[in-house]
Parts: sequence; structure tokens; C-alpha cells
Amino acid sequence: MKKIIEQKIQNAFSPEILKVIDESDLHRGHGGWREGGNTHFKVQIKASMLDGKNRVGKHQAIMKLLADEFNTTLHALSIEFIS
Repeated sequence: MKKIIEQKIQNAFSPEILKVIDESDLHRGHGGWREGGNTHFKVQIKASMLDGKNRVGKHQAIMKLLADEFNTTLHALSIEFIS
């Protein structure tokens, strides 16, 4: 899942900085967590292609990009935009 998230974001936004962190183990036993992980991720991103969008617009763009993953394994995504 981590590689899929990285590839999709890289291809769509050509970020200057991109870090994808699997935080699934931090959510063990919580809603949406499943054995094997790949459910909770954090993305840290700086992408000039997202400039001009407000915070909600940036979130929407990334969430829409990962819609298929949310329909399968991905449960939660935290996004941090780097200035």
C-alpha cells in the first residue's frame, strides 16, 4: 500500500518532498485496523502543483486520487503539507 500511495502521489503531483509513513501499528485494535496493517498512513508533502488550493482543496485532491485504495485496504490518511 505504501508504494501504491507513493506512486500515485508522485505521478499526479510531482512533489518536491514526499514521505509516506505506515502508522498502522499505532492503531492496533482501533476502528479500521486489520491484521497485516496497510490501513493507516501519514503523508508529508510539498508539491507546487497543489499551490493555489486551500487546505481543504489539497486534501480533497489527494483523497480523490486514493479513492480506490480507500475502497479496499486503506482506512485513514493523515496529510501534512510542508511549506
